[in-house]
Amino acid sequence: MSFQLRREEVLDGDRLKAMLDESPARAAQAILIAAREGVLDAQALLGQILLDGQGIAQDQPLAVRWFEIAANGGHLMARNMLGRCHEHGWGCNANATLAARHYRQAAEAGLDWAMYNYANLLATGRGVVEDQAQALNLYRRAAELGHAKSMNLLGRYLEEGQVCPADSQAARDWYRLSAVGGDFRGQFSYAAMLADQGQIDEALDWLRKALAGGNLNFLRVASKTLLDAPNPHIREFAALYHQRMVQMSDERSVSGVVELV
Repeated sequence: MSFQLRREEVLDGDRLKAMLDESPARAAQAILIAAREGVLDAQALLGQILLDGQGIAQDQPLAVRWFEIAANGGHLMARNMLGRCHEHGWGCNANATLAARHYRQAAEAGLDWAMYNYANLLATGRGVVEDQAQALNLYRRAAELGHAKSMNLLGRYLEEGQVCPADSQAARDWYRLSAVGGDFRGQFSYAAMLADQGQIDEALDWLRKALAGGNLNFLRVASKTLLDAPNPHIREFAALYHQRMVQMSDERSVSGVVELV
């Protein structure tokens, strides 16, 4: 089947993204045309759909190539995605040191996702020398830009007083912002703090939200954590989290999907 695509449709990056939900195959053709015409957003999108196999045959090495093309043209998210590919070995050999270089470059240019990813490497000493203070600084910068996952991790540093003065109120505020921003880990962190402060009903509401949005790795850890909760209503969620974890694990076994984060 061939599609007749208007030129303005091909070159409109927002339209291309919307088309991915409406018709992945049609969107893939439009993205390919625009990428070949040098549209940076389309080049980055082409890398993403090749990585995911969305509307086009999956080809991770080719995805890496298109991310490189877009990144070399100045596309920050493509640079960040190059880091992801090198970190996890998607279409290339895993190389945390090279991943860190890409993350750092995009982070220094102001991309919140790259700040978050680079901070994760710094916090764990993967590909770089471990530096908790620098990781905290990057999480804070990304959080202040509205990055929900960074908000949660900033809250953790503040709650634990790691390389910064402990500040439970500031931690609670960042957890709340992360939770409202839709991060399931932030929702879980906020629920835990609410539960510790005796606000059980509100904590249960956030636990439900985290359960609905959480991925497999999160559910695996969270279900074990909930077993140790002092409140029986909170402990009841351990079974729900475990049940959802088993369901998702079965679904991924059938589909062959491997979840990394």
